[in-house]
Amino acid sequence: MTTQTAESRAETAGSSARADAILADVVGLLVEVVGDEILVATSIGRDSAFNEDLAVESIEFVALAEKLEQRYGTRVDFMAFLSELEMDEILTMTVGTLVDHIAACLGNEPDRISGEV
Repeated sequence: MTTQTAESRAETAGSSARADAILADVVGLLVEVVGDEILVATSIGRDSAFNEDLAVESIEFVALAEKLEQRYGTRVDFMAFLSELEMDEILTMTVGTLVDHIAACLGNEPDRISGEV
């Protein structure tokens, strides 16, 4: 049986809290781009697919990319990230994929998450 040390539990909790904060940011940015009616139609979570579940259109992806750059600076280049994906990967991309990408781009930086600018 494997036991976690207090340090690894704290690191896992920190990663989870960070992912939750990034998810909240992404949801907020989606609402800014698409409008708050998106929240009436569906709940947005990590498994929500941009295309199938949220019906985000290509022009809205461009607007989301701009919002992400305003929020996180050039550290999170959403358009470059999209350009590296195959078309089927883009069409099936989930909010969780974007959250993971943002977290990877930010690394261990504590700033600019969940409303901190």
